[in-house]
Amino acid sequence: MLRIWGRTNSINVQKVMWTVGELGLAHERIDAGGAFGGLDTPEYGALNPNRRVPTIDDDGTVLWESNACVRYLAARYGAGRLWPGDVKRRGRSDMWMDWQQTALLPDMTVVFWGLIRTPEERRDQAAIKAAAERLGATWRILDQHLATRRFVTGDSLTMGDIPVGASCYRYYGLPIARPQLSNVEEWYGRLTERPAFRQHVMLPIT
Repeated sequence: MLRIWGRTNSINVQKVMWTVGELGLAHERIDAGGAFGGLDTPEYGALNPNRRVPTIDDDGTVLWESNACVRYLAARYGAGRLWPGDVKRRGRSDMWMDWQQTALLPDMTVVFWGLIRTPEERRDQAAIKAAAERLGATWRILDQHLATRRFVTGDSLTMGDIPVGASCYRYYGLPIARPQLSNVEEWYGRLTERPAFRQHVMLPIT
């Protein structure tokens, strides 16, 4: 059986769990990281030397790095669905998955950690505001792209939507100013209609 180590409030774990939910995979999730600890044990270190979450073990295939886990699960269990059969569409899915990590993540980290996981008296408000403004410009890239498609690579959900969609939930849940992003908002609305997204991503932001 597929086993997943990680806590539910981790966005990286949420990516994997959303994928699992979309594919309807039998699994066991084990609380790890954050308040649950467990990452410093020899047993966990043997699975993931980075001692971070998530880690998955799929009948002996052990993987870490959330986007790699999403790709693996999509390829093994969702070929032709989450894992596009067309190599060009698959390449575009990969592109948006990497965009989430290289373009969105740096400023999302500043804003999220600054507002959610830093006591108010210790927050760098100038840095948070500047990062939020940059985020608005970055999300406009996706907004323009979505003007002619329902999901990031076409008319159906693929693995390319998953990291970006998990980030979008957090973006709309943060107390910051945001530009009008009508196409992103419509796409995000479609995500919120999916049971797996509601179950595994739309959780309290902590």
